[in-house]
Amino acid sequence: MTTAEWISQLQANLPAAIGAVTALGVLLFVLARYVIARALTGLAARTKSKYDDILVRNLRPNRMAWFAPLLVIYTNAYLFPDAETLIAKAALFVILWLAVLTLTGLLSAVNDIYESRPSYNGVSIQGYLDIAKILFVLVGIILSITLITDESPIVLLTGLGALAAVIMLIFQNTILSLVASVQIAANDLLKEGDWVEVPSFDADGDVVNINLHTIKIRNFDMTYSVIPTYKIVDVAYRNWRGMKESGGRRIQRSLTVDMVSIKFCDREMLERLRKIDLIAAYLDKKIARLDAYQREHADHFDSPLDGPQITNIEVFRAYITAYLKTRSDIYTTGDMPFLVRVLSPSPTGLPVELYIFAKTTEWEKYEAIQAEIFDHLLAAAGSFELRVFQEPTGLDFSTFARAVREG
Repeated sequence: MTTAEWISQLQANLPAAIGAVTALGVLLFVLARYVIARALTGLAARTKSKYDDILVRNLRPNRMAWFAPLLVIYTNAYLFPDAETLIAKAALFVILWLAVLTLTGLLSAVNDIYESRPSYNGVSIQGYLDIAKILFVLVGIILSITLITDESPIVLLTGLGALAAVIMLIFQNTILSLVASVQIAANDLLKEGDWVEVPSFDADGDVVNINLHTIKIRNFDMTYSVIPTYKIVDVAYRNWRGMKESGGRRIQRSLTVDMVSIKFCDREMLERLRKIDLIAAYLDKKIARLDAYQREHADHFDSPLDGPQITNIEVFRAYITAYLKTRSDIYTTGDMPFLVRVLSPSPTGLPVELYIFAKTTEWEKYEAIQAEIFDHLLAAAGSFELRVFQEPTGLDFSTFARAVREG
């Protein structure tokens, strides 16, 4: 029996042929979805590797199971001579888009596997994979139109060339984002996990996702900012990655000393301050130098303006330096700056600034270190007969008024 004769017999006995095709399609679908797909999902769940779980999650075996009945329908469309072309095209159309979804799912799996590697450093490839997904979708659209119109893809592409300007306008943001993604990746400007500040978008937080069109930032107030990828290369932003990589975070804060409380230290005060272990050696050298000067100029020494006199603010700065060097959570040597300096006087007093680096980049630990240092220094300033400036309060005015009445 020839193939033509066999097909004619099947067409003559159409109900039986339809029943057989339907039964075969249902059998293959059940086998693919409820046996093979479940077996693959279970096998992936039992293995130690997480990569197979990622593949199963993105490829979706339950969806791929539809290939089986669709292929049965496509290969047996000849059983319906009056609608063979329509049935074949419809089945092929669905198969085409199932294939597109499977390929885009495979690209998503590639991205997830790449980002789940232990060696992942935050450099995203999602933008490039998004471009590949767009290309797959465009190919799917072209082949779908070709399938419906029976025209060659070359003819369709030739017609699209005349619409290039319109296409460029439609995909303008996509093209700009692609160029921006290449710039970001090539120059290592940004990667997932970076702490960034983008004032123009009111964003201040960690980058959690970079894809072709958007950059997603989780702000510290637990809100999210979404910035177009092509915009990030056109605006000013600050990336704190260098701080994290250095292992230290800057502390730059000042104590403002009331300038009226700054004075020369007399002998009684110096002897009292010498009892502080942190600055005892420092004061011994200073006092010895002052005594030597007094002996050399005994005939015309005029205290306190002559010679290397010692001020309480100077001793306080020496104390701050010695105190900071006792802390194991502060960089005191190496490449990190370590400065205790006096800034220009201001209407509110004389700023004594600390420019140092904590040995942590964690926000909570950093704030705790900074608070401990300034709590200590605020309490210690009075021992040097220095007053820390603050704006007058209601209590200050009440005390002043009471003193005036009593005086």
